[in-house]
Amino acid sequence: MKYLIVGLGNIGPDYAHTRHNIGFDIADELVKGLNGSFENIRLAYYSEVSYKGKKLHVIKPTTFMNLSGKAVNYWMKELKIAPENVLVIVDDLALPLGKLRLKLQGSSAGHNGLKSIEEVCGGQNYARLRFGIGNDYPKGRQVDFVLGLFDKNEQLELPALIDKSVELIKSFVTIGPAHTMTAFNK
Repeated sequence: MKYLIVGLGNIGPDYAHTRHNIGFDIADELVKGLNGSFENIRLAYYSEVSYKGKKLHVIKPTTFMNLSGKAVNYWMKELKIAPENVLVIVDDLALPLGKLRLKLQGSSAGHNGLKSIEEVCGGQNYARLRFGIGNDYPKGRQVDFVLGLFDKNEQLELPALIDKSVELIKSFVTIGPAHTMTAFNK
């Protein structure tokens, strides 16, 4: 069984470790923990790792967030992976910091990366791991907040939250989405 795990984010040092790039950070930790590494291939940083007999194809699109669908569509077709075996890791303003929510489908909720995937891949029938980044920003400053770094207190919490996200991904590919949602969507 093979899976496509997609960490959403923006490439380049200006975006590294920002709230909007939590998908990249989680993908990095997943691959590192499974002794893999990324290489820059067609539209994404790509890694292939194994976990308990499952093949995980992990990508971090190099298309920038708003065009993520282009990379996801290419790799789904290239690897012949069905939408139900795709898991997209995304930041979520509507959830408090570190709250994890696995959803099997649903709207983009205004997230441009998810909008792009919906448009290019033709639907919402793929799983997404929504990682809460909170919404503690002044009116009109949403972009600055999302593209900003986590504050010092948040940075102390991040390693454990990223580890929990990696465990959720491993659960998704081994015991399936239903049991994973029961265990993690609290």
